[in-house]
Amino acid sequence: MAKILYVEDELFLGKIVKDTLEAKGYHVVMESDGAKVMQRFTEVSPDICVLDIMLPHKDGLQLAEEIRRQNKQVPILFLTAKSQTDDVLAGFKKGGNDYLKKPFSMEELMVRIDNLLRLTHSNTLTPAADTGDDILLGTYKFNLPRQVLSHETEEKKLSYREAELLKYLYQHRGSIIPRSDLLMAIWGNDSFFNSRNMDVYITKLRGYLKADAALEILTIKGVGYRFIVP
Repeated sequence: MAKILYVEDELFLGKIVKDTLEAKGYHVVMESDGAKVMQRFTEVSPDICVLDIMLPHKDGLQLAEEIRRQNKQVPILFLTAKSQTDDVLAGFKKGGNDYLKKPFSMEELMVRIDNLLRLTHSNTLTPAADTGDDILLGTYKFNLPRQVLSHETEEKKLSYREAELLKYLYQHRGSIIPRSDLLMAIWGNDSFFNSRNMDVYITKLRGYLKADAALEILTIKGVGYRFIVP
């Protein structure tokens, strides 16, 4: 049974969401006061955090930052009534994995929760343990030490930066990766020049992976990328 730390100050909405999730088999711990959330987080050790952004005493963005200091892996889903891009960007920069705008359907909330839980579980596994140094990417094999991407009988030798970029995308597969995080991790700074350079590298990787239609490097407009691996 997955444990959810659900933070929501609209008590009527919170009760509906909590009751519905519990009826579906989740264990839900609800908190309405931002100042009390970190104590609850320590007590519960949740499998996922669902955080409203607008909260009394301490907002969801501050809480995400504090949660990330304690736990780098637990998925964080933001709930927000605001639609501005700045709010979404701020959420990802604080460590969020996904967001959902209010009002939302319970079906969509549960799909997003299940998706984040599944992705987190798969990302903790040792990738392609039975293939030595090879990482399986759909119908491709990616050998990081050799910087080689293989498909059937063909091999593509990657540059160091191409290999590092593909590795980073794979390590964060399924999650939305902010552009600034990717730039800092691979290029060391997020200058305009490096940003345009990264766009070129992303286009190259898409070309290298085109033989498997199930592999996608999605552009999340105004935010970053998401690498879909079957």
